[in-house]
Amino acid sequence: MKILVCISNVPDTTTKITFTDNNTQFNTNGVQFILNPWDEIALARAIELTDGGKGSVTVINVGETSTDATIRKALAIGATDAVRINAKPHDAWYVAYQIAEYVKANPFDLILTGKESIDYNGSKIAGMLGELLDLPSVSIIKKLDVDGTTATVEREIEGGKEVLTIPLPFVAGTAEGVAEPKIPNMRGIMSARTKPLTVVEAVDVKTFSEIISYETPAPRGQVKLVDAGDPAQLVELLHTQARVI
Repeated sequence: MKILVCISNVPDTTTKITFTDNNTQFNTNGVQFILNPWDEIALARAIELTDGGKGSVTVINVGETSTDATIRKALAIGATDAVRINAKPHDAWYVAYQIAEYVKANPFDLILTGKESIDYNGSKIAGMLGELLDLPSVSIIKKLDVDGTTATVEREIEGGKEVLTIPLPFVAGTAEGVAEPKIPNMRGIMSARTKPLTVVEAVDVKTFSEIISYETPAPRGQVKLVDAGDPAQLVELLHTQARVI
């Protein structure tokens, strides 16, 4: 079984976010980039499904040379090989289109993504890939098992769980519960240096969105304490100041 895992290069969650050029560009100076945590879950499950010689795991990233360190980490975790599409990831449509074009020329039995990336939280790639490749797509899954040419996935819905059986190939966006992220060991780190990392040039594609500017959230205000014995004051504040009721 050939599995493709789509990975993103994202800022660490502890990063202090700032912008430049009149708030039109994300300031990358001093920023530590990491492998998107949701993609790590997808990668971990792909490795489990192919463990023991049952298949191969390819990771793919749309990014410039600065993302190579993140790709090498995915290889150290256990991916068989990697592909980097040499382009700046403008938006979700652009990323999905580039990956879809690669997959059309290099088919896979299963395509996994994280449910979202922790920078933009768009949750779009899995659905777009399914549409572009004319494949079934399901998000956000909490469990994934494969038996032959059929997969069983589970996801949470309002009031319960939904269990689906899907023929391979298909696309899935994974969430917590699918697998536990794996920590690369020394052997994996050493072997990652020699594993294949293929660089593919991007194809031309029209973009449909443009970032005009960024804004940081407003600073948190001071906490207002309400006496536990005065619920009427709490209700009044929620109504007149917080305006949530």
